[in-house]
Amino acid sequence: MTTVRSTLPDDARKVACEALQDTLVDLLGLSLVGKQAHWNIVGPRFRSIHLQLDEVVTAARDFADTVAERSAALGVPPDGRPETVAKAFTLPAPQEGWVRDSDAVQVMVEALQDAVARLRERIDATEKADPVTQDLLIGITAELEKQRWMFDAENFPR
Repeated sequence: MTTVRSTLPDDARKVACEALQDTLVDLLGLSLVGKQAHWNIVGPRFRSIHLQLDEVVTAARDFADTVAERSAALGVPPDGRPETVAKAFTLPAPQEGWVRDSDAVQVMVEALQDAVARLRERIDATEKADPVTQDLLIGITAELEKQRWMFDAENFPR
């Protein structure tokens, strides 16, 4: 079996790829949270939030692909298997069944906020180990912060 060789030293690669794997799980889970809310949202703001949820899902899926490919480029196979995501995912998610529009918005605010907080920790962790991975995580953070802000504005005033 051949393996992809990394351009990073082993210790730096380990830090970067742990950050990437954890981010991959969060992004795949976030895309599922968004789709679950998308399929089950009800309420007077159904259409606008339904469409907004798809924006988050698309962003999360695209970023997941980029993160996985970065990990592979560093010589560590990414793990996006369902059982891996199910075991490791801990972001907030909507309840089972129909979800009120205001509740869907709130769960997305919380999930995005938690994902951003974790990304910021990974940004710090990768600063010296791999600035390229850090830069990737910074870009993802910026987009998820924007999405969190847009959802948070949906429930104003509380």
